[in-house]
Amino acid sequence: MDTVTETKPTAGEMLERFVRTRQPAIATLNGFPIALDLEKGTLTFRFESTVAMCHSTQIPQGGIVQGGFVAGWLDTSMAHLAIALTNFTMRLPTLELKVSYLAPAHPGRVYFSEATMVRRGRTVAFLEARLRDEEGKLIATASSTGMFSPIPPGAEA
Repeated sequence: MDTVTETKPTAGEMLERFVRTRQPAIATLNGFPIALDLEKGTLTFRFESTVAMCHSTQIPQGGIVQGGFVAGWLDTSMAHLAIALTNFTMRLPTLELKVSYLAPAHPGRVYFSEATMVRRGRTVAFLEARLRDEEGKLIATASSTGMFSPIPPGAEA
């Protein structure tokens, strides 16, 4: 009797799939996944801020990125990590999201969010993410609770 062994994609193949199937919301957030470490269980996204994301545009740094965009950056990285860690078999709709804003984000800058899964159960997962600027300054942190939902075969994450 022949047995079929399904091979798990590499981290690089997973990143390529995320880029190839980039959803409109991720384009709006101006984000791209740039690093996935399956051994450590981390995913890093790169986000470029724009003036269109800002409120208070009359301040010296050109504005402050509205907090909803920052929350979106963090939420995106956590959800995509969960998808990768389930080998693209599950989505993770967010049930709860807590964001702590530690410093303002400004337009025309690049930010990096790194997500980790704190705990994974059969149906629920707990995640955390940190957002830093190019110099490594911590801008915001987030924690999230999500509920796994199967991705239908052939559907994109």
